Amino acid sequence: MKTKHILWFKETGINDVSLVGGKNASLGEMYQNLKKKGIKVPDGFSVTAEAFRYFIKQNAIDDDIKRILKGLDTGNMRNLAERGYRVRQVILGAEFPIDLRNAIIEAYVKLSKVYDPKKSFHIFWDKKDHTNHFAGGADVAVRSSATAEDLADASFAGQQESYLNITGEYQLLEAIKKCFASLFTDRAISYRVDKGFDHLEIALSVGVQKMVRSDEASSGVLFTIDTESGFSDAVVINGSWGLGENIVKGKVNPDEFIVHKPTLAKGFKSIVGKKLGSKETKLVYSVGGSASTQNVAVSQEDRKSFCISDEEALKLARWGTQIEDHYKKPMDIEWAKDGRSGELFVVQARPETVQSQREKNVLEEYILKSKGKILCAGAAVGGKIGQGKANVIKNVAQIADFKKGEVLVTEMTDPDWEPIMKIAAAIVTNSGGRTSHAAIVSRELGIPCIVGTSNATQKIKDGKSVTVSCAEGEEGHVYEGILKFEVKKTNLKGIKKSKTKIMMNVGNPDQAFDLSFIPNDGVGLAREEFIITEYIKIHPMALVHFEKVKDREEKKKINDITQGYKNKEEFFVDKLAEGIGRICAAFWPKDVIVRMSDFKTNEYATLIGGKAFEPAEENPMIGWRGASRYYDEDYKEGFRLECLAFKKVRDAMGLVNMKAMIPFCRTVEEGKKVLAEMEKHGLKRGHNGLQVYVMCEIPSNVILAKEFAQIFDGFSIGSNDLTQLTLGVDRDSVKVAHVYDERNEAVKELVRQVIFKAHKARRKVGICGQAPSDFLDFAKFLVEEKIDSISLNPDTVIKTMIEIGKMEK
Repeated sequence: MKTKHILWFKETGINDVSLVGGKNASLGEMYQNLKKKGIKVPDGFSVTAEAFRYFIKQNAIDDDIKRILKGLDTGNMRNLAERGYRVRQVILGAEFPIDLRNAIIEAYVKLSKVYDPKKSFHIFWDKKDHTNHFAGGADVAVRSSATAEDLADASFAGQQESYLNITGEYQLLEAIKKCFASLFTDRAISYRVDKGFDHLEIALSVGVQKMVRSDEASSGVLFTIDTESGFSDAVVINGSWGLGENIVKGKVNPDEFIVHKPTLAKGFKSIVGKKLGSKETKLVYSVGGSASTQNVAVSQEDRKSFCISDEEALKLARWGTQIEDHYKKPMDIEWAKDGRSGELFVVQARPETVQSQREKNVLEEYILKSKGKILCAGAAVGGKIGQGKANVIKNVAQIADFKKGEVLVTEMTDPDWEPIMKIAAAIVTNSGGRTSHAAIVSRELGIPCIVGTSNATQKIKDGKSVTVSCAEGEEGHVYEGILKFEVKKTNLKGIKKSKTKIMMNVGNPDQAFDLSFIPNDGVGLAREEFIITEYIKIHPMALVHFEKVKDREEKKKINDITQGYKNKEEFFVDKLAEGIGRICAAFWPKDVIVRMSDFKTNEYATLIGGKAFEPAEENPMIGWRGASRYYDEDYKEGFRLECLAFKKVRDAMGLVNMKAMIPFCRTVEEGKKVLAEMEKHGLKRGHNGLQVYVMCEIPSNVILAKEFAQIFDGFSIGSNDLTQLTLGVDRDSVKVAHVYDERNEAVKELVRQVIFKAHKARRKVGICGQAPSDFLDFAKFLVEEKIDSISLNPDTVIKTMIEIGKMEK
């Protein structure tokens, strides 16, 4: 292709990075190839890298740049800042060659006519300086696009500048010149030195693209891979009100949607995660003044509402997977919704550069060995642990005082902070989400980061030692002092699967994507209890019969938690379905056996609004729990909500790898009643492949195993309760704790019997109790008895799998 100063998106593709830079090459690729598939990309043109070189050459400033950068020390913040400023001033002081200026103006007029064909645009010729002048014009985004950016191993996240709502000749030319100068921002210079790029070998193209009026709607970022775990079957979408810069720069805590790709591809509405962000501010067009955009407060009503609908999230996820399929690699995509037309657009796409490069055969686990006082908490990024002296910085002017190995604590970061981010032990910010600048850069640098704490700069004292832990799930904690931790690395290549299926016990959906990388045969026990206590927090009957909750404070809490839901029952169904769905998605298409709620009455009573619906029992452990609740008039409406959540996971999300399991089912008659209740609410055993298992944790389950096998599809041995009820021991009593032992011969005999009876009835039987996780000899006993599967705590899976493999030999 002949090199030009202006190239339209329709003239360029992904192979033209040397001509128009990574960002613009990708826009051209999508405009040419994906627009016809229904993905909307706003039109525009590139001021080429050759135009940049021409600008530098015609103004004879390349020698000035070499001279200024000679002897540069990027480790010295003041030295770096002074030299960067001088280079930028040289570029900003230069003038556009007349022919380049005219070419830009002509292209801008042409773009303006595309979007406003009825309007008459006039170019005025200035005889004095032989230049074109142009009144008015389309509102455009002006973005830098470096010729070495957005490569598979270098994200150049925010290294150069972008300018939004640029209108008219003067603003456009100034924005392009500022983009040229931004090739030499402090962070860009420092980044190139680290990556080994020659400053003058890299040129800059500038993209001029029609603005999407997301200032009147919303915008955000989506990744076609989970940004924390590297789980490749998920699309993660972040969104907020207004223009997208606030999300990228971490100024807001955004909404988040997680979509499961394999079931989405089959046409299901597989949103398996959904979180409402606080979204306090939004970036909009300025009215008057020198700035083109300004931040304004978001109304309380909008803060409490998601910035896009579920249908729009699913549409974006579908577009994301199409873009990923086209590029054949995980992608980082920016999107925007036009508030006037209501249409969604993709405004940028680049390769994801962190998780897609990770070594998948080595499992690295950071394990905190002790706990301390939690100073603050937020969204965990990176899965690691870092520690050091806290350096609380409230203004970018203070970054020169930051020392290597300190923990950076600030409101938020932007690209100007990168020279110190790369020497930090960890990063903690008040604002921002998982796709903010701080999150993206810390992932690339491989350091732990906690974003969106809201109060880190107040709670963490400058100069005090802290431990930043991102290794405890989705919520990260900043602890007081230096705490002990270890890093455990396991090479997964050498681990061979055993004949006995090794499954996992999983309760926390936030950890499911991470846990999926451990060798496994699925989930033998997914517990509802964590989802209810952590995500829902409210007693289901308090949502069904809100009018019966008399406590004013509890009523207020319920209203606050269920904000955005007119029907409070739907809140319970949605949140339970999302939690279960995320676990099922993580292990798809392997079996995930989900145990229906197994709280005791005293535990149910601790949920918000629970006291009004729970009796006081002397011995809740063998009281009103499990199956006996599900058909009881005092709880069956609560069980209905559980059934509807299960139905949503299977029918709406398409996650048919989910199996249901009934806990503490004392009699066969009780089992039949529960199955009848499930069928009333659309969960018919056998329909659409639904299997229903029963927990084997009461001696009656063993004695009548043949009869239970006639109404259930399989058994899962709960060794904790089976031991308790076989030996008549309260496992919580210190006085008789010495008697409690799963390896007691009476317990083993019952286990032996149920395995034999289940197999005779051609039913599968597994175990999900604690015993095989704690005792290898008990695991060996189970293998000898030919149990079908053993479900273990995640931290014991690899060790037990190796030992069972030896036993089987």
